[in-house]
Amino acid sequence: MLVYFLAFVGGVLTILSPCILPVLPFVFARADQPFRRSGLPQLTGMALTFSFVAIAAAFGGHWVVRLNQGGRYVAMLIFLVLGATLLFPSLAEALTRPLVRAGSRLQGSPSAESGAGKSFVLGISTGLLWAPCAGPILGLILTGAAIQGPSVRSSFLLLSFALGAATALGIALFAGNKAFAAMKRSLSFEGWIRRVLGAAVIMGVVAIALGWDTNLLTKFSFVNTSRAEAHLIDALGPQKPANAPVSAAEPQPALTDEGPMPDLSGAVAWLNSPPLTRKSLRGKVVLVDFWTYSCINCLRALPYVEGWAAKYKEGGLVVIGVHTPEFAFEKERANVEKAVRDLRISYPVAIDSEYKIWQAFNNEYWPAHYFIDGKGRIRYHHFGEGEYDESEGVIQRLLKENGATSLSEERISIPANGAEAAPDNPDIRSSETYIGYHRAEHFGSVEPIVQDSRKSYTPRPRLSLNQWALGGQWKVGPESAVLQTSPGKLVFRFHARDLHMVLGAAKDGKSVRFTVKLDGTPPGEDHESDADANGAGTIQGHRLYQLIRQKGTVEDRTFEIEFLDPGVQAFAFTFG
Repeated sequence: MLVYFLAFVGGVLTILSPCILPVLPFVFARADQPFRRSGLPQLTGMALTFSFVAIAAAFGGHWVVRLNQGGRYVAMLIFLVLGATLLFPSLAEALTRPLVRAGSRLQGSPSAESGAGKSFVLGISTGLLWAPCAGPILGLILTGAAIQGPSVRSSFLLLSFALGAATALGIALFAGNKAFAAMKRSLSFEGWIRRVLGAAVIMGVVAIALGWDTNLLTKFSFVNTSRAEAHLIDALGPQKPANAPVSAAEPQPALTDEGPMPDLSGAVAWLNSPPLTRKSLRGKVVLVDFWTYSCINCLRALPYVEGWAAKYKEGGLVVIGVHTPEFAFEKERANVEKAVRDLRISYPVAIDSEYKIWQAFNNEYWPAHYFIDGKGRIRYHHFGEGEYDESEGVIQRLLKENGATSLSEERISIPANGAEAAPDNPDIRSSETYIGYHRAEHFGSVEPIVQDSRKSYTPRPRLSLNQWALGGQWKVGPESAVLQTSPGKLVFRFHARDLHMVLGAAKDGKSVRFTVKLDGTPPGEDHESDADANGAGTIQGHRLYQLIRQKGTVEDRTFEIEFLDPGVQAFAFTFG
């Protein structure tokens, strides 16, 4: 029950985040009506519609997204009419007179009773407008549903989130209703209040139509809820066992029994080894590494995993890389085989393109390391990068428990270079940013994203930190954007030492030329391995491209990559 409560609290927090701002004018537009007949039905319709669309978006595929876009257009039309009726009372009277008369005849009740039904319909429209708002907690729930498939748990988590947001809005609406009534008693401003509310509704529709609800309103957030939401995300995700106090000289995480090692039978293929099973691994200490080859975090952890595999192989350690894709191109066996060769991985790799092993471990992270003892029990796990000394200490302790002797206590030292170099964490103020519309945030082109259609985009002259923009004619899909005609560009205002991109060519075997710039000039010595000092480079195959590594002081910079050929497929920006 705790996880549903935390999802509910996450919904409550949306009242303080920019995500909810476009919805507020529509909710408060009827603040002068009785809460039971107006506010409550509207919030109910809003929560139910949001839940339905969010669940359908997670489980129903691309057609639902298109349906929701159509619903947004209908909703915006409804609210334009609503705003006009608030501005012009005579129009409101003319429009509602037939509805009131019909409602009175059908229900045999006073016309005022029809307000609940109308409020419920307005709530449905509000829910359609609100549904694309995806903060960190909602994103976590939707991502889990998309990866793990339909489940009652995900549906109730979404409903809990929606009820939390509706509850917060209800409290605000109830308080606003009282304030509204007091204002009417003391002042004769009802007509002006209606006009202000009408103007607010129309401005809200215009903001949503122009994409300002995601690009501009974030600048006016009066409370930053990201830290609170991050704590809730930690609680919503799988829990790590409590660790014992860590000594600076000898880190000693607690080794607990987290259950039996799941079966490995879900792999579509195995590389560097015949298929391995839980039974065949009994008596061995096993490290299972979930990774994917375009993930910068995985690439930075990879030298340590390779080093442990080589150092402790004779002591009885078996390392298994479980390659679980994040993007569609990573599902192709040929692409995975090439990545394994290029990265010189020699230990067994299970190709988990159908997420069977991922689901068996109930995993949610790249990279994720699971440590299994000789009896086949999971004794420890670690998510993400870092804490390599602690992880190696776990390997040594499990090997000793399994009877290994003469193990070197010295930790491995990795002279990582390129993408594998450790991140400059103290100076990273930009986070992984996706380009496909399913997870796109902070979009900064003049035109809003149009889903699954060719569209010309223009970058804004000045981008705020962590905003990005498209330039040229692109087709934006759920996980990537494809350049339709050349030239075309991507621009990002970032703050980090390193900037990488996940790129590829839409047609296999085709290469795409590009040039990169920093603050409008070639990168010079700040270029990385996939671009030269003049910023020139070529895309050949789908992978992570290393483009920028600042050698001097890390500061806010504007990155621009221009593609000289059509057909490039852009997936994500990553930083280090």
